[in-house]
Amino acid sequence: MHGGTVPVLELKDLCKSFGGLQATRDVSLRIMAGDRKAIIGPNGAGKTTLFNLITGMYPPSSGQILLFGQDVTKWASHRRAALGMARTFQVTHLFPALTVLDNVLLAVGGVRPTKYVMWRFLSSYRDMHDTALRLLEQAGFIDRKDFEVRNLSHGEQRQLEIVLGLAGDPKILLLDEPAAGLSSGESTEMTRFLTRLDPKLAILLIEHDMDIVFDVASEISVLHFGQILETGAPAQIHASPRVQSVYLGIG
Repeated sequence: MHGGTVPVLELKDLCKSFGGLQATRDVSLRIMAGDRKAIIGPNGAGKTTLFNLITGMYPPSSGQILLFGQDVTKWASHRRAALGMARTFQVTHLFPALTVLDNVLLAVGGVRPTKYVMWRFLSSYRDMHDTALRLLEQAGFIDRKDFEVRNLSHGEQRQLEIVLGLAGDPKILLLDEPAAGLSSGESTEMTRFLTRLDPKLAILLIEHDMDIVFDVASEISVLHFGQILETGAPAQIHASPRVQSVYLGIG
């Protein structure tokens, strides 16, 4: 659908000010299909603000956001989602009393035009059911499809949240701290889960858990006071004296 040479997402000199506070300054970033990129930085660096700009929750003060080469800078969130963008949040948005499969079915139904129809053909339901099962199969969750969500571990709930994000068949997935609140064992499982996702899917994640960042991302950008301090491969970022001094606390 989209040419392989056109970036899935491109940010050009993105700035956002809240009154006198400049939350992001001249952030430029390019993400191609299949890229696995991460944004790291200390608290208050502007990571969540940047995600809110990308997804349309905040309008930028200046700069441009391109999705598949289209200028979406002024587009509402739902229009960006319809073009192929999905986002997960730090807090889970699941229905704990429903089963895993029911949660995925609701997500699949929620991104389809048929949700506005009061009646449906049975085949429409069957198609949604097949899509939900396929998503659970791909994510390695099929054995838990009949579990009530409240009986899943916190780590499993975080993974399920990502499965719901895939319901609309996005081309780019924005992950907002997928490892937040996870134990080290759950973080390891989250890393495995993320590496199993469709290799054609572009992923941009913000994360504090450095193990996940270094295992999942092929390129890392370090945000410091709203500006990109450095971008590079995990080994380059890990070895960078500038990054160590502002963030990793090494040395």
